[in-house]
Amino acid sequence: MRLKVEIFSQGEEVLTGQTVDTNAAWLAQKLVDMGFEVKRHTVVGDNLHDLQSLLQEISHRADCCICTGGLGPTIDDLTAQAVAEAFNQPLQLDPVALQQIAQYYSRRKRVMADANRKQALLPQGATRIDNEWGTAPGFSIQHNACWFAFVPGVPSEMKAMFDEKIAAILAQRFSLQPDRLVTLRSVGIGESDLQEKINKLQIPETVQLSFRAGTDDVQTKLLFPVATAQQQIKALVNQVVDSIGVYVFAVDNLDKRQGGLVDVIDQLMQQAGYSLSVQETATQGLIAAKCITRPWLRAANFSQSLVQLAGKLGVPINNGDYLSSAKNIALKIQQQDQTDIVLVQLYRGSAQRFQQKKQNIILYTVLLTADGTRSSVSTVAGPAKRKQNQAAIQALDLLRRYLQY
Repeated sequence: MRLKVEIFSQGEEVLTGQTVDTNAAWLAQKLVDMGFEVKRHTVVGDNLHDLQSLLQEISHRADCCICTGGLGPTIDDLTAQAVAEAFNQPLQLDPVALQQIAQYYSRRKRVMADANRKQALLPQGATRIDNEWGTAPGFSIQHNACWFAFVPGVPSEMKAMFDEKIAAILAQRFSLQPDRLVTLRSVGIGESDLQEKINKLQIPETVQLSFRAGTDDVQTKLLFPVATAQQQIKALVNQVVDSIGVYVFAVDNLDKRQGGLVDVIDQLMQQAGYSLSVQETATQGLIAAKCITRPWLRAANFSQSLVQLAGKLGVPINNGDYLSSAKNIALKIQQQDQTDIVLVQLYRGSAQRFQQKKQNIILYTVLLTADGTRSSVSTVAGPAKRKQNQAAIQALDLLRRYLQY
């Protein structure tokens, strides 16, 4: 049976939505990867009674709990006090923690306020978890069936303390056997269509199938039990990839992590030694932004007006044939930039239509290579930022398909 873990976030700002709890999502992924079963995410505000009640409940039902927030120096930081009272372990001054806090301020030529002494008060029997990235030390304590770890709510401090301190303690304290998660990343196909394609396959009941739609891709997740043989995993993953087809651009954690769409393109472009020029319209610089620092992106330009663009390049345009116009533009850019590949995307639709959520625009994308041209025509709708991002992803995916196939 897998070990049960809970994630507990403390803070009125998290409870009321003023601060988005990114800590819980990050911790959940880390803990699942280690082999825990995450049972609950809970948020409690700055209420001492609520904190004490939750701590007692968790101590009886979970094997482990990671708690974030409430370790600061102000009156609304109640975590240590709640633990002390809930577990009947009075607060005691930790002189090492106090010294570390004082040194933190001294190194920055600042005077430590008396309020910061509160951060050195830890429950009796707790083990200090040093914070080398901020002022608030964390601590751990066992109560009833559960081992608790308390860390600051500042994401940078929490992540560093988990990676550098807590992960090693968990691996030593618990016998963990993580399941194997393989993720297939795809573009140009929705969750329902993916489900339809995969329904034709016989997925073993022991394999958990799920989907996640993101802004840049749709992920098909296959969670295999820890004892599943590598040969069986590869066989099923290959069946799923074949059933989905060219929409799949990467498979993570089968042999290695391949990453996002631009990561895959980057590897393929560098392997082939290609260079790229991009002409953007609807994407308004987003293609270049997604490819930032990539050595193969030699030039990227943005123009909102097709007439101005054509005039600048000195090429003929045909308002009735956007693909033909895009090809002419690509040829001219290739002559100017001397790059191996040119990616040009035009769109039909006014600026007002682009801004309106319920209106669509038509994308015309052309890829010019040494083998000739490839093109696509598609329609995108939604808010302006969604149109912009979808246009960028579709253009990059046309490049990816050329490189992969």
